[in-house]
Parts: sequence; C-alpha cells; structure tokens
Amino acid sequence: MTRYALFFDIDGTLVSFKTHQIPPSAIFALTQAKANGHRIYIATGRPRTIITNLGAIQHLIDGYLTTNGAHCFVGDKVVCMNPIRPADVDLILGDCQSNDYSCIVASETEFVVFNPHECVDRIFRRQLAVEQLDMQRPVDKALQQPILQLSPFFDEAHERELMSHVPGCVSGRWHPEFTDITSREADKGIGLRAIAAHEGFAIEHTIAFGDGGNDATMIRAAGIGIAMGNALDSLKQQADYTTTSVDDDGIRTALRHFGII
Repeated sequence: MTRYALFFDIDGTLVSFKTHQIPPSAIFALTQAKANGHRIYIATGRPRTIITNLGAIQHLIDGYLTTNGAHCFVGDKVVCMNPIRPADVDLILGDCQSNDYSCIVASETEFVVFNPHECVDRIFRRQLAVEQLDMQRPVDKALQQPILQLSPFFDEAHERELMSHVPGCVSGRWHPEFTDITSREADKGIGLRAIAAHEGFAIEHTIAFGDGGNDATMIRAAGIGIAMGNALDSLKQQADYTTTSVDDDGIRTALRHFGII
C-alpha cells in the first residue's frame, strides 16, 4: 500500500464549529489511517500556543503546520519559520491604531491582542473556544520576537486597501470578521511542500483537507485537495474532491473514498 501524508486544517475541518469537538467518526478514521501506515499532520492558522482542541488525536499526530505555514515543525525539528518583516508589522499595527480595530499578534511563544475590542473575545473565546485568551496581556514581549502572523479584524474592502501597502505579505481569510496575514514566504501550500520534503513524501502522495480561504494554497499544492462539505464555494471549486461536512462524517467519508481506510 502507498503511504500518504495527510494534512488536516483544524477549525471547520477536524473540529466542528457547533460542538468544538472532533467527531467520533473522524477520530476513528484517523486511527485507522495511522494503523494503515499513513502519516498525519495538522495544517492550521492557529499558532502553536492555542492548539488546545486536539486531545483525542494527539497521539496520532506526526507534525504541525501552524500560523498558516509560518511555523512548521516535526517533533523538536523546525522545518520552516518565516516571520513577517518588522517594517510590515509596524505598518499594519499602525493602521490598526489609526483606524481603531483589533489585531491578534502571534509569535512563536506569544498570542496577544493589540487594541482589544469585544469582537475578539466573542469570536475566539465563544465561537472558537480559545479559553486561554488574555485580552489584557501586553504586546511588548511578543513584539520583541519575530512575528509569525497578524490577524486584524476588518472587512474585505479594508483588507484589499491595506494589503496593497505590504507586498511582502499575503492574506488568508477564513472568517468574515478577520483575516490572517503572514509573510509572502509563508502559506499552507508552502508549509505542506516543506513538510512533505522533510518527511520524504512526493507531492502526489499528499492529501490535504480544508474548509476556508486560507486553505486554498494547500488544496492546490497537495496531490489530492479535499474540501469539506461546509467549505467556501470558492474552495470547493479548487478542490479535487468535496466530501460531506465536518458534522456529517466528512473526514471518514473522504478517507474511505480514496482507499486510505
């Protein structure tokens, strides 16, 4: 049997937005896939510090693509780390201050909110179940480190305007109220290719699962790109296959379809 490297987004792909849990069918499917010799990798926009909802499959995970590919690692080995240029960080945070919107700042060890507003708590604590979010934690320590990702809370019109001023960055939106900004040298597609090369997998032996706009580069880069049934229509159009939703056994359905389990 051919071994595959399986890459899974978290929110809306592995973890339900409704229950904040990994469905039992997905746990079963990943357990079977691992038993069949395949490798399992997480591919998320979440920084490492807030990946706290994978306890049920923690023992199955072989590596992590985090902050949309800006920080990828397998065990203790950093596969790639591509921070945002300091000048671009300053420009984006200056725009946050001038236009009075919030921005999450993520370094390797810090996850803090610049100019906090209610929307951050509402989305991250209540919708995404990020319990350890400290809205009052100062940003100074984070800004002393390389910044891997900035997540500003603004609409798509302001996103287009701001991104025209930071050509060294890319934006991956997976939520209507905020987007994830990383270095142009970091996205999920770049991270997938880096981990595949590190682990000795040909690209044609990679399979990626996602549901949001920030998954598009990974869906295109993988040998097989799979969109969840609850995915954006634009992502489904780029995928090789669309499975059922995260709440309707989508992971198990797709892995059975492709003979992984």
